[in-house]
Amino acid sequence: MHRDNRYMTDNMRQLAHLLHQTGCSLVVEDSKGEVTSYNRKGVRDLIFLLDNEPERLQGARVADKVIGKAAAGLIILGGVKCLYAEILSRQALPLLDNNHIDYTYGTLVDAIVIPEGDNRCPLEQIVASATDAKGVESLLRKHFEEVKRSS
Repeated sequence: MHRDNRYMTDNMRQLAHLLHQTGCSLVVEDSKGEVTSYNRKGVRDLIFLLDNEPERLQGARVADKVIGKAAAGLIILGGVKCLYAEILSRQALPLLDNNHIDYTYGTLVDAIVIPEGDNRCPLEQIVASATDAKGVESLLRKHFEEVKRSS
C-alpha cells in the first residue's frame, strides 16, 4: 500500500522526525523496537546491514532520505515491512508494490537525480534492467565489485 505522508502512522512519523532531526540518511527500527541511525550515502548502509546485520532489517520499519529502485530492491531482500521515504522514485514503485511493502513518502519523483546536476542517479541506471529485488542486488554487487577491482 502506498500513501503520501498525510497517512503515516505515529510510529513512522516518529522515525521520519528522527531522520530529519539527526540529519542522518537512514533510520531503522528493528523488530525488537531498537532504533539505529546511519549516515552513509547511497545504498551503502543497506548493503552493510544485509551483509553484517540482516536480522536488523527483517520485519523492520525504515525511514530513508531517498529511495530509488536500487534501495527498494535491498529493502525487499532485507525483509523490511514498512518504509517512509522523504523522496521516493516512481522507478521503485513496482518492486515495492509487487512485494507488498507498506510505504509512505514525502515527495514522489519520476527519477532520482544526483545533487550535482540533473543526471539520473548512477545506481538507478545500473539497476534499470532489473525486474525483481534479486536482480537489483546482483547488478549492484557486480558494479561494486568492478569498482573495487578498478581502484
